[in-house]
Amino acid sequence: MTADSASSFRADERTAAELAELFKALGDPTRVKIIYALMKQELCVHELCIVLEMAQSAVSHQLRYLRNVRIVKRRKAGKTVYYSLDDEHVSEIFRLTLQHLEHLQED
Repeated sequence: MTADSASSFRADERTAAELAELFKALGDPTRVKIIYALMKQELCVHELCIVLEMAQSAVSHQLRYLRNVRIVKRRKAGKTVYYSLDDEHVSEIFRLTLQHLEHLQED
């Protein structure tokens, strides 16, 4: 392998940083639970608090983080704010990861 051909194996700095940020967001158990719940359906903060058995302030903090990295989006209906996954890619990442975990358990 030459230095020139080796460069095609490297992610550029921006891509590496963006991937790291995404996996960092997915690396927190509370955020994983939120994403998992939102894979099922759109939920308001109150519903997420019930599902997660957590205080609203803690759930809101994690939702804010997930919004900032564009994993979830929100929709207002009157005074209620509903959250859903930003796009289908997040669900696909989770589905593939769950399949991978099942595969690991088979070994």
